[in-house]
Amino acid sequence: MKNFEERLKGGHSNSLGNTVEIVDEVLAENELFNKLFNCYFSNDEIVRLRTSNAMKRICKAKKTILIPYIDRFLTDIAQIDQASTQWTLSQLFGMLEKDMDEKQIEQAKKIMKNNLANHNDWIVLNQTMDTLTKWSKKDAELKTWIEPHLERLTADERKSVSGRAQKMLEKING
Repeated sequence: MKNFEERLKGGHSNSLGNTVEIVDEVLAENELFNKLFNCYFSNDEIVRLRTSNAMKRICKAKKTILIPYIDRFLTDIAQIDQASTQWTLSQLFGMLEKDMDEKQIEQAKKIMKNNLANHNDWIVLNQTMDTLTKWSKKDAELKTWIEPHLERLTADERKSVSGRAQKMLEKING
């Protein structure tokens, strides 16, 4: 049995550890995906971080593996109070948009709006701004909602956040 959780533990939080190797295994044997997905429920923050990284890699390589899990990302995973999980959700929602139904899109918007309004992690803010701005091109209500949040974030002391907010404002008003 492949114990992904044990293999994702340890080392520096900025290192990938065995993530790429595990992604390759899941891509070769798709039925292993659920074992990896369940690593989101580990008590170890590094395991959850690496699980998020693996999810993005798998989604880019073969997103059909993630599609049956969209509802679980919207419910179970969205409840995880960890920045890496929240920024990954924004990225996954952007990649999976065409595979989501209207109800799922609305739930994803709710999660990302909450993150943009209340989160302080710079990567969460940047990734969420990206996805919501793209979605606001087709959604006038979302555009109306996001504008004041982008304006607020243009004053953020972190240049990556303020610069991204300015760029996103230009995108939706350009």
